[in-house]
Amino acid sequence: MASGRTRALLIALALLLVLNLLLGWYWSREPDLQPLLEPQSGQPAGTHTASTLQALMQHLLDKPGGYLSNDILPPSVFLDNMPNWEFGVLVQVRDMTRSLRRDMARSQSQSAEDRDLARAEPRFHFDHNSWAMPASESEYRDGLKSLDAYIKRLHAGDAQFHARADNLAGWLGDVNTRLGSLSQRLSASVARNSNDPRVDRTAWSEIDDVFFEARGTAWALVQLLRAIEHDFADVLDKKNARASLQQVIRELEATQQSIWSPVILNGSGLGLLANHSLVMANYLSRANAGLIDLRRLLEQG
Repeated sequence: MASGRTRALLIALALLLVLNLLLGWYWSREPDLQPLLEPQSGQPAGTHTASTLQALMQHLLDKPGGYLSNDILPPSVFLDNMPNWEFGVLVQVRDMTRSLRRDMARSQSQSAEDRDLARAEPRFHFDHNSWAMPASESEYRDGLKSLDAYIKRLHAGDAQFHARADNLAGWLGDVNTRLGSLSQRLSASVARNSNDPRVDRTAWSEIDDVFFEARGTAWALVQLLRAIEHDFADVLDKKNARASLQQVIRELEATQQSIWSPVILNGSGLGLLANHSLVMANYLSRANAGLIDLRRLLEQG
C-alpha cells in the first residue's frame, strides 16, 4: 500500500514538473515583429504613437502568463529571460510617456502639462517587482486608464500633440542613452583586460539578463519608431530623415532573429563559440549610430 502511494506521489510530482516546464516555455515565448497597431487614416496627430504606447503596456499585462516580473509562484519564479525582456519594454514605455508629458503634449516649455499624462507617467514608473500592496499590475492598469483618457481627448480635439523636430530629437536623445548603456553592458561580457580598474565586466550570471533586456528594448523601439514614422511624417520628409529612421528600424529588427542555442553563449570574441552578447551589441551600436545621424538631421535648420 505504501509503495503504491509513493509511486502515485512520484507520478504526480513528475506530471507537475512537466506542466511547469511546458508553461515556463510557453510563457517565455517572445512576440514577433508584427505591428501592434496599424495607423488609421484621418486620425489626429499623435494618436498612433500614444495608441502604440498603450498597446505595448497592454501586451506586458495580458500576454500569455501575464506580467511575470513580480510573480512569486512557480513556474514564473524560476523564469528570468521573460522578466528581463519585460523590463526592457517597460523602460521604453516609461521614456516615451515622459517625453509625451514633458515635450510632445506641450506647445512650449512654459505651457501647462497634460493632466492625464501627468497621472500616467508616475504610475508606469512604479516598482516593477512589487507583488502586492499595491501590485505592479494594478498601478500600470491605472496608468493605462489615464493614457486612454489622453487618447480619447486627442480624438475629441481636447488634447495636444506637437509633432515638431525638437520634440522628436528630445526623445531620440533618451533612446541614444539607453542603447549606449545596453551596448556597453553587452560588450562587457568579454573582459579585454582584467587588470584595468576601469573595466566593469558584466558578471557571467547577468549575461543572459542583459541580453533579454536588450531584446525587449529593441522590440519595443521597433514598434514605437514605426509609430513615429507615421505621426512625424511631415517632419521626417522635410528634414530628409525618413531613410535614416528606416535604417535604424532595420538594425533593431535584426536583433529579433530566432535564437537557436538553448543558452546564451559567451565565447571569446574570435573563439570557437559564438558570443550572443557581442552580436546584440553590434546591432544596437549600429542602430545607435543611425539615431545620432537622425538627430543631427532633425536639429539642422
